[in-house]
Amino acid sequence: MQRSFIVLFVAVLLSLVMLPGFTLAQHIRFQGRVQNSDRQPVEGTTVKYKAVNKDDSGTVIADNQGNFNINFQYTSRYLLIFSAVGYETVQREIKVLAENPLAKTFILPSITTTLEPLEVRATRASDNAPFAKTNISQAAISEKNLGRDLPYLLNQTPGVVVNSDAGNGIGYTGIHIRGSDATRTNVTLNGIPYNDAESSGSYFVDMPDIASSVNSIQIQRGVGTSSNGAGAFGATINISTNEVKELPYATLSNSYGSYNSWKNTVSAGSGLIDGKFTADVRLSHISSDGYIDRASSKLESLLFSTAYIGKSTTVRFNFITGKEKTYQAWNGVPEQYIKDDPTYNELGYIEKDSSYYPNQTDNYTQSHYQLFINHTFNKVWSFSVASFLTRGIGYYEEYKNSADYADYGITSIDPDNSSTDLIRRKYLDNYFYGQTYSLQFKQTKDLLTLGGAWTNYDGGHYGRVIWTANGGTPQDYEYYNTPAYKYDKNVYLKWMHDFGQNWHLFADMQYRHVWHKMKGFSGHPDLLVERKFDFYNPKLGISYTKNGYHAYLSYALANKEPNRDDFEAGLTHQPTREQLHDFELGIEKKTAKYFYGIGLYYMRYKDQLVLTGKLNDVGEATRINVPNSYRAGIELQGSYNFATWVDASANVALSRNKIKEYTAYYANYDADWNELDPIATTQKNTDIAYSPNIVGGFSLNFHPTGQLTFSLEGKYVDKQYLDNTQNDDRQLKGYYNQDIRVRYRLGGNWFKKMQLTFQVYNLFSSTYYTNGATYPEYEGGQINNLLYYFPAAPIHFMAGVQIEL
Repeated sequence: MQRSFIVLFVAVLLSLVMLPGFTLAQHIRFQGRVQNSDRQPVEGTTVKYKAVNKDDSGTVIADNQGNFNINFQYTSRYLLIFSAVGYETVQREIKVLAENPLAKTFILPSITTTLEPLEVRATRASDNAPFAKTNISQAAISEKNLGRDLPYLLNQTPGVVVNSDAGNGIGYTGIHIRGSDATRTNVTLNGIPYNDAESSGSYFVDMPDIASSVNSIQIQRGVGTSSNGAGAFGATINISTNEVKELPYATLSNSYGSYNSWKNTVSAGSGLIDGKFTADVRLSHISSDGYIDRASSKLESLLFSTAYIGKSTTVRFNFITGKEKTYQAWNGVPEQYIKDDPTYNELGYIEKDSSYYPNQTDNYTQSHYQLFINHTFNKVWSFSVASFLTRGIGYYEEYKNSADYADYGITSIDPDNSSTDLIRRKYLDNYFYGQTYSLQFKQTKDLLTLGGAWTNYDGGHYGRVIWTANGGTPQDYEYYNTPAYKYDKNVYLKWMHDFGQNWHLFADMQYRHVWHKMKGFSGHPDLLVERKFDFYNPKLGISYTKNGYHAYLSYALANKEPNRDDFEAGLTHQPTREQLHDFELGIEKKTAKYFYGIGLYYMRYKDQLVLTGKLNDVGEATRINVPNSYRAGIELQGSYNFATWVDASANVALSRNKIKEYTAYYANYDADWNELDPIATTQKNTDIAYSPNIVGGFSLNFHPTGQLTFSLEGKYVDKQYLDNTQNDDRQLKGYYNQDIRVRYRLGGNWFKKMQLTFQVYNLFSSTYYTNGATYPEYEGGQINNLLYYFPAAPIHFMAGVQIEL
């Protein structure tokens, strides 16, 4: 299967590269395409045409891919006038020759006002930056947005692998980029850090339907440019919502699909009032029963944004809040159930009557308060500052069978009974606040940015027992309270210099200081840890651009502090920092008709933290620093517009991801379950867990009319190992998934536009697992792998209607 997949993708990519020289004569029929500066289609553009010195004129409208056709009557010079909301009106003169086929792309400059110093200039990589990156437009996100979580909307980008606890992409989801999980992926929301300060994870379920408010997303693979927040150890996801829309609008979006899945969104905006003020609001509700038993989700969100747009100063305030309640499905399906009962969920099981606790749920509310001030002093100098507060509060509740009183500091009322069934809640009560800033100096050949951030995290961690079967426990008894504090500050200086006509030099130096204090852990309340880290992260690169080519070479150094759980290893086994050397080399070619890109990378880790099977002082698996490991690969991309009615794109990432040497540990028990000394084995040159060697995707789009689009999307993910031993008995098998989407757009008298979307996921109902876990141990001299899987739902669908008023 791997070989056939590689052959398929190489053939597709070669065709995308070689076909630009092939065109079909169209007499004097003109085929055009309208795009913005990011090479994304500008749908609905009005195109007026008039022959110079002849009587031939008319008007056509570009379809949802920005395509339009004109049948000219004469071989003559014609004047074309392009106009679209949010874009400058553009006039172009063309010469129509009968013997030459005509196909041309026109670029419309945007007049949309955005808060660029924070979102683009400071945290994003520019077009000439020497890094591997992918820009995703609002239109590309919107056409897929039927309710699935944000990682699933990014699934077609290079090197991305996604997973879902519930099996259908709604609720808790995860993302890996180049094999690196969310804890190693830096995420910013309008330039403001989004990763959890202690775990470094990004929980998109806490921002339900953020995709409905996204203006654009940039994914940087590798270390990328300097970022605020947690260091990028595999990728960066930069999300922007700060867009000013000139005209008033209102949008209603509703979706329904399998597993009783619903998405209801209403959004509206004032447009620019007196050319200076604007306000936008969005309300969303998403719910689903999930494919896995009881893996239900109830997600709600609100976004309110208002801005003042002055000649030299802009001020914007954002309030974004999300509330989630999800039934726990994070264990996966045990191996013994996966064939006969693939939706089995063991969480919430009550042993005494073989029922399930109905409130085995995760409950969390996260609110973002963001204030941006941008000021332009003159054509050379500009300044931006953003102040923010992220407030998070919630808990997960669970039923525990036969819990030991001693583990909760409870004295049993029955001396002969040392355990009881109980219900507990584990709380998070967090304040994350700070500021980001950037000062920019821009001249013809130089762009310098001095920027940085300071952030404070005040984290409440506490647990309560709210019920015991045997009684005798105070109401809402608090059995642990272990607050934590983290202070993070960084400053960076970035310099982009153009020398010659086509060469660009990039240099970047970041200093970052981290202080983390933990006053105990839930299972180890007496372990007090205070650690400090100082990081210096330089980056240097060069790029060359000419005639649509972009070639680059760069080196970047990144350092990252351990996560909260790593520090629970015990005072005598405290982890050290991780370090990454990232080398990137690539070339891209972009034209109006086609695009291709080839990128090579080598990411060498020193002291990477990985799971080895070693247990901490409270018996939980903990990550250990391993001296040498690496990721190396090649990323191929291509797209081609065969005609106005069909286009295709494809990407494939081929990689090796290795740990050169480490010691693996296995828990060891005799036949009567008495604990013995752990078994240690030396492992050499093994694959890093959750790092498939092949990841590929393709999309084929047909536009038989300006209103109708058929899209086929495929995804292949090679096998992945569930731990770092490269044991074939502990793996996720490779899989291929096929989706199909149909969209139809129409106009009306009482609405501006209506779009109908119908999408079928897992078209061939393939059986595959998006994630898994293993807990190998020896019992009586025999190894027990203890495997868990997260299956993807079989064939299912979502249907949606979006109305723009």
